[in-house]
Amino acid sequence: MTKRPFLLDVSRLIWRSWSGRLPTGIDRVCYAYLDHFSERSQAVVQYRGVARVLTPESSDKLFAALKLPDRMFKARLAALLPGVMATAARSIDGRGTFYINVGHTDIDLARLLDWTRRNNVKPIYLIHDLIPLTHSEFCRVEAIERHRGRVINALFSAAGVIANSQATATELELFGRNHGIPLPPILSAWLAGAELASPQVVPLKTGRHFVCVGTIEGRKNHFMLLKIWQRLVARLGPSAPKLVLIGQNGAEAGHVQNLLDRGNGLSDHVQILSRCPDEELGQWIRSARALLLPSFAEGFGLPVIESLTLGTPVIASDLPCFREIGQGIPTLLDPLDAIAWERMIVSFLDQSPERSRQLRLLKAYEQPTWARHFAAVEDWLTQLKSLPRSFGAFPHRQPDASRRPPVYGAVGAIGAFAESKHASLFD
Repeated sequence: MTKRPFLLDVSRLIWRSWSGRLPTGIDRVCYAYLDHFSERSQAVVQYRGVARVLTPESSDKLFAALKLPDRMFKARLAALLPGVMATAARSIDGRGTFYINVGHTDIDLARLLDWTRRNNVKPIYLIHDLIPLTHSEFCRVEAIERHRGRVINALFSAAGVIANSQATATELELFGRNHGIPLPPILSAWLAGAELASPQVVPLKTGRHFVCVGTIEGRKNHFMLLKIWQRLVARLGPSAPKLVLIGQNGAEAGHVQNLLDRGNGLSDHVQILSRCPDEELGQWIRSARALLLPSFAEGFGLPVIESLTLGTPVIASDLPCFREIGQGIPTLLDPLDAIAWERMIVSFLDQSPERSRQLRLLKAYEQPTWARHFAAVEDWLTQLKSLPRSFGAFPHRQPDASRRPPVYGAVGAIGAFAESKHASLFD
């Protein structure tokens, strides 16, 4: 029997800290759950769907290591891992303990579902979006298959599923009905943005720049913004506003750099920040004329929350999640209507009626908080304790999982270190 009331899967955070990659939106959510649940949780670490449960003492050591700066994490994990995994349990009597996985980690693998069955735990998953299924044109074939497995397995096996917005919850319910899957309890609970404001940080001088925050990939529609900026530079010359793209390269990011490399003065007015600490991110957003988010699809949109919290107007795509979390403040446009976007951007250079409307409403804006998110989650989990957890008959089987590259899961994600002497700990 577990000694703590929750099992918290931290496999994704191990990979992130080991790789040194800046946190994505999903990573930020994982850290929030780590902060909230760590004192009441035992850590679950898995590799390709093979999970181990750490003792409370080992869990505390791992949780503390995950909160260290990345430059210190590798050495700390290397020192911890042999002893931590030597005492980790291959099987437990969960007796209905909640297993929390909010990082999408290996939910597509039948082995993980088998582990939750054998160990009598109640899985709780957070589904961040259904984009690979609803907008598959922006995703690789293997990403579509993996996410289909995640969603199917989550709906079949979960004691409950958390959705980051009502828009995501609605898509989950529609997917389940269309595929004949009995739905588990689903909770819609808004996420909170990062703490970007700091009294010690001197804001940048408000200038003629706009920011776009998010991974640089086809789905985010950066290409349209760059074409708009080409026209602005051609028309306005040196007085054209600046566009700051803040995000790491993702799938199909090459077209952005290719367009910048063609010249025409575009690179003088467009800046890419692939590594931007939170303090600097807050400065850029706070001092911008507006945040621009022309995405074709989103599950939530943390930059919207962060921008509104900092008092910066938002121009975004007219998507269900933005209509929901924007609370009527952002200016919402068709992501395909480049002319409308260009006109709105130019108007925001001055104190246009639309920008003035947003600034007026922002004075009364009440941002989502993690306190409210977790209050809703805790109440919901209390209700779920008395409900039986049952599994569907046909969970998704990831085809030929043995051929998957070793970058997935927890130990596999830390590279050659895991593939050598410590990989045997999961055999």
